[in-house]
Amino acid sequence: MALLTRFFQIPEQSFFLLGPRGTGKSTWLRARLPDAFWLDLLDPELHRRLVARPERLRAALAGAPAARTVVIDEIQRAPELLSVVHAVLEEPSPPRFVLTGSSARKLRRGEVNLLGGRALNRTLHPFMAAELPRFDLARALEVGLVPLVVDSPDPEGTLGAYASLYIDQEVRAERLPRDGGARQALPVRRRRLPLAAPDRTA
Repeated sequence: MALLTRFFQIPEQSFFLLGPRGTGKSTWLRARLPDAFWLDLLDPELHRRLVARPERLRAALAGAPAARTVVIDEIQRAPELLSVVHAVLEEPSPPRFVLTGSSARKLRRGEVNLLGGRALNRTLHPFMAAELPRFDLARALEVGLVPLVVDSPDPEGTLGAYASLYIDQEVRAERLPRDGGARQALPVRRRRLPLAAPDRTA
């Protein structure tokens, strides 16, 4: 499937872009911000270097002085970087930071620096019906509207893998702190996903 137009509007200032895995955050941003300086924290070597010494982010930025937009992908994997981002935003003429993440829980519960209002909070949801060139309600009810699943040559298999590897983990992570570890989280039995939710923050 070709890259589809999303209703999401990119802010002019720095912002967090959160949302479930598979909603196309990275793919969509790479297409819309082709000139951005990109730091992908799924890169094991980069991740190790920046976690070991978060101040290396400044050196990386110094190597791309013309970049006016800096994307840090999967920021929840190295939340220590947010203190460096905060300091850079306090400087004259800072770049715009786009901080993507698939786990808002890890950020909000980690007592990390969330930039004190210097970055907006935005969410990229699964597709809305109006974003698709042809919307099939029956199919959407069967496999949902997560772009990763919709664009797969095997939507049912991808949905099963997505649900078991991601949703089950997230549900357990949400339940265990509430239960104090006393009860084991139940596995997710229902595999159908929400079609979409309106983006009230865009």
